[in-house]
Amino acid sequence: MKKSRYVIYALFCLIIAMIELHSSLNTKADQSTSSATVTKKVAQQQKTSSNSKMRTPIDWQKSSETKAYPDVSKLKHFWIKVDLKANRTYLYDGKHVVYTMYSTGGIYKKDPKTGKMKSMTPTGTFYVQQERGDSFYNARLKEGANYYTSWLNHGEYLFHSVPTNSDGSYNKKEAAKLGKSTGSHGCIRLSVADARWMEENLPVGTKVEIVG
Repeated sequence: MKKSRYVIYALFCLIIAMIELHSSLNTKADQSTSSATVTKKVAQQQKTSSNSKMRTPIDWQKSSETKAYPDVSKLKHFWIKVDLKANRTYLYDGKHVVYTMYSTGGIYKKDPKTGKMKSMTPTGTFYVQQERGDSFYNARLKEGANYYTSWLNHGEYLFHSVPTNSDGSYNKKEAAKLGKSTGSHGCIRLSVADARWMEENLPVGTKVEIVG
């Protein structure tokens, strides 16, 4: 009878030991999986960072990316998206971003009808128009710009460079806002190089979607 009890006790201890061993192995496996997941995420972040072509720090005179501008003639579904809150303008080919530009949209003011803050840049879907040129100056606003391209009201709302003063020099204080904050009266400000590329390459009729 005693021998039978010892056998049962030994079997019980063996079962407990096996359960503990199994639990330990599962814990190690979970830790290993978790570690692998973290390592994979870090690797993906590093890859994304290394693939980033955005110029840093922002240079309002140069192109926003260090890579070449896209060849619009080779893009089947070219369109533009402006994100006012992100201060970015994206060039798309279908669903794929092919180039990103630092930009500055209209300042936000309280809408008297709704009481909510609203950008001076209209939001919605628009299309590039034929009006464009190398420079302009608005005496009422005491501000001008270079390399402009119209997308609404035939010259009222434009893509253009960071602003210029009455003597044609660039307003460096306003230029420093590029890609960082709002600041325009409704137009979309771009770096000098980006605005020039827009003027020279945007086909009339290109869709422009403005959000934010």
